[in-house]
Amino acid sequence: MVLILSQKGNFMSTNVEEKILHGTTTVAIQVKDGVVLCADMRASAGYFIANNNTMKIQKIERHVGLTLAGGVADAQNIVDVLRYHANLHRIQKNEPISINSLARLTSLMFHQNRGYPFIADILVGGFDNTGPTLFNIDMFGSVEKKNYVTTGSGSPVAYGLLEDEYSKDLSLEEAKNVALRAVKAAITRNIGTGDGINVALIDKNGFRLLTDEQKKAVIKL
Repeated sequence: MVLILSQKGNFMSTNVEEKILHGTTTVAIQVKDGVVLCADMRASAGYFIANNNTMKIQKIERHVGLTLAGGVADAQNIVDVLRYHANLHRIQKNEPISINSLARLTSLMFHQNRGYPFIADILVGGFDNTGPTLFNIDMFGSVEKKNYVTTGSGSPVAYGLLEDEYSKDLSLEEAKNVALRAVKAAITRNIGTGDGINVALIDKNGFRLLTDEQKKAVIKL
């Protein structure tokens, strides 16, 4: 339970974590040659399916992307700010921004808005001059470096598969297959997850989304 300051200056008691957890599953895996980002496509409000074609994976720059869980408006605001700073850094420094810098910037945005918190949980992953990197940033601004992570209401199901199949020796192709199967398992068992899967790979060649044909070669959509 979290106390949040209302617009009238009163503290409201509300379980905001439930709002983040409700209605999605995102998965990210870091391996030796890249990062996989994977997410379902359902947006729900309670038991109502608001949208069945939601893109929860966003490209920030050519070498980095993120997954979104939580409020759409809050998440989109974060994406816009990160894109702005990533582009500005490339123009001013003539080099790509580091993944660590983007994760810290995301954390700062969450921390500065803790009175009126962003209802979102972000996974930032990419490939920079240090190699592949993956971070989880929660709504309170906490930053954790991860080898694999899942967020959303279907995450308990996804974690079961990830913990069984993850290995630091996985190739990017093998990690892609694991991520797809993890989200597919969540779709099967979680009412808030569904309507297809999007997956992106990020390696030394940059960010790319998989086509439907590439995904169907791994699982039945």
